[in-house]
Amino acid sequence: MRARLTIAVVGTGSLGSVLAVLLHEAGFRIREVVSRAGTASRRRARALAKRVGARALVIGDPGLTANVIWLCVPDREIASCARGLAASIPDWKGRVVLHSSGALAGDELGVLRARGAKVASAHPLMTFVHGSRPSLAGVGFAVEGDRAARQIAREMISKLGAEFYPISKKHKAVYHAWATFASPLVTVLLAVSEEVALAAGIRRPEARRRLAPILRETVNNYARVGAGPSFSGPIVRGDAATVEKHLREFVNLPEAADVYRALALAALKTLPARNQEALERVLKTRLRGAGRGRRASAK
Repeated sequence: MRARLTIAVVGTGSLGSVLAVLLHEAGFRIREVVSRAGTASRRRARALAKRVGARALVIGDPGLTANVIWLCVPDREIASCARGLAASIPDWKGRVVLHSSGALAGDELGVLRARGAKVASAHPLMTFVHGSRPSLAGVGFAVEGDRAARQIAREMISKLGAEFYPISKKHKAVYHAWATFASPLVTVLLAVSEEVALAAGIRRPEARRRLAPILRETVNNYARVGAGPSFSGPIVRGDAATVEKHLREFVNLPEAADVYRALALAALKTLPARNQEALERVLKTRLRGAGRGRRASAK
């Protein structure tokens, strides 16, 4: 099956660029790299196309020849991108079209399905940022859509060394919310933690360096034994006095106070913790000015 697949990657952002290169290295033939018409987008498409032995096209060009088209564009652009492709090629029979949204179903490609394409969504549970090229080995791809499109997606995912997981479209939004907890919101937590580090006189680069070992060990423990046995610190010990001291330090750090409270209260419901009543009382008591900024604390 791989020998007769030819692929077009639509989108030259972090995901599209990584996916095109990894598919090429896995032995797939990349025929086209498709971008928007802007100068920067076309420049990135030409560079990526050269790297994978493909041609660079703009959405709407009639020269798209690949039989598998994988859209790696933002969720808000999937439907309009599909319409642009449909306008350039009237007959889509024999082609498979995938998109990479975690939250949206393959139905976003309905205009291409109506013209004969088999469509599906295939979302990798991985983070893609500029300047990074993560491996997809062992990464789970959540896939839903037309049967023929799912079969092609399974073949490609397998050759990437990744894992295929079927998902129903009714679960896509909550699945993507789960994925958002796993990386973007963890990044938010780390950004807030840097503000706390600054209050302790620790600069951001030093804070990142010092946190790296404990973060790695926390993730390793979670992967090895799960959340409960990996949970440590004052909450699991029931140390309400320490938690109250922390909150008093957040008088001028309202975002940190809100995040701390929300996570700590969630911990009381989902993780082992001693002295829960005292902890809950401390967490739900708004200290004067805590979590409201300097102006509020002066009242």
